[in-house]
Amino acid sequence: MTDNSIFQDKKAAYYTLGCKLNFAETSTLGQQLKEAGVRTVRKGEVADICVVNTCSVTEVADRKCRQAIHRLVKNHPGAFVVVTGCYAQLKPERIADIEEVDLVVGAEEKGRIVELINERLSLRTSAERILSTPMKDIRTFAPSCSRGDRTRYFLKVQDGCDYFCTYCTIPYARGRSRNGTIASLVDQARRVAAEGGKEIVITGVNIGDFGKTTGETFFDLVKALDEVEGIRRYRISSIEPNLLTDEIIDYVAHSRAFMPHFHIPLQSGCDEVLRLMHRRYDTALFADRIAHIKRVMPDAFIGVDVIVGTRGETEEYFDTACRFLQELDITQLHVFSYSERPGTQALKIDHKVTPEEKHRRSQLLLNLSDVKTEAFYARHIGREATVLLEHPKAGQPFHGFTDNYVRVEVADAPAHMDNQLVRVRLGDFNEDKTALKATII
Repeated sequence: MTDNSIFQDKKAAYYTLGCKLNFAETSTLGQQLKEAGVRTVRKGEVADICVVNTCSVTEVADRKCRQAIHRLVKNHPGAFVVVTGCYAQLKPERIADIEEVDLVVGAEEKGRIVELINERLSLRTSAERILSTPMKDIRTFAPSCSRGDRTRYFLKVQDGCDYFCTYCTIPYARGRSRNGTIASLVDQARRVAAEGGKEIVITGVNIGDFGKTTGETFFDLVKALDEVEGIRRYRISSIEPNLLTDEIIDYVAHSRAFMPHFHIPLQSGCDEVLRLMHRRYDTALFADRIAHIKRVMPDAFIGVDVIVGTRGETEEYFDTACRFLQELDITQLHVFSYSERPGTQALKIDHKVTPEEKHRRSQLLLNLSDVKTEAFYARHIGREATVLLEHPKAGQPFHGFTDNYVRVEVADAPAHMDNQLVRVRLGDFNEDKTALKATII
């Protein structure tokens, strides 16, 4: 058994980059350290331990990771610095070469973070820089269900990916697809309910692929989670269009707790580019999924991921993608500029898009997204809705989301209504048009 006396009176600072899955895992790492006696640093305090959970989806993400490490070291001089996450898995030696980093934790070792920090703190010298043998063949599934400082919980149901898209390094950073059992995940949801949690976001790398290691299916998981008493809302964070089946869509439309809210990666609205990416669907299938959702859930919120400026995306192909996106009945676009990643097959594709052209294309789609989101919100003005209120920042009104993910601000909510589901009437836009104003009924 690990002697945790070294952690007594220690304070930790956490910094997370990237996806919702990373935020869920950081919260779990924080819980492990809390159980060992480490508390989260308060504003103005200097931390003894800094944990950075990294992303590596783009070169920009890599740069932000390095900047975050340097910033934390500056703000917390003398702290023991731990780096984990996708960048740590893909480039452990590069991170270890950063002078201030004390420990690099690979994906396979996250569950042992308390033990690893304990060992290194006990042996630490000013010259030590230690890697925890990041594993290239990642096999284990590390469970995670955490809230952190949020109202919503994030339940990790799956990790890794077997889809080797030409532009992506995630299969190398996260390993092959694997998952927990339905029984274990239902148990975690029950614990959330026992803690008073009301909403769970289902997270993973490729959640529709759930069941590879247990012989179960994502649809089976959805049905089982829907039966957990006390959980009032579930949201499916992101699911591949070819894995979003008719039965899942139809079940969500009539389920007790699954919300009319989908996040579906498209990546390109041009079939030629989708083939270059090695995506497992075409635009016709994607359009069919959107049409089916809207047929059974007309007010469903649909967010869509799109990458601009990939290798091979000519101006003609981009124009085709724009026309496709304009015609889709979707709510929001999450737009990413393509970033070249070492070791990916995309580097073999001809036609490289300039940074200036990537920026132009990105801005066009972001503007289109604003138009679609604003129109979606406007249709809800004057309606009644149920909102899960979340505690505000100092000086800000309570905020929350409707069933179908319309963000609202509630100025007249009393302090005790944090994490409460309330009925509201939706009013006009707030000043920056990021939410609708609402009043409690």
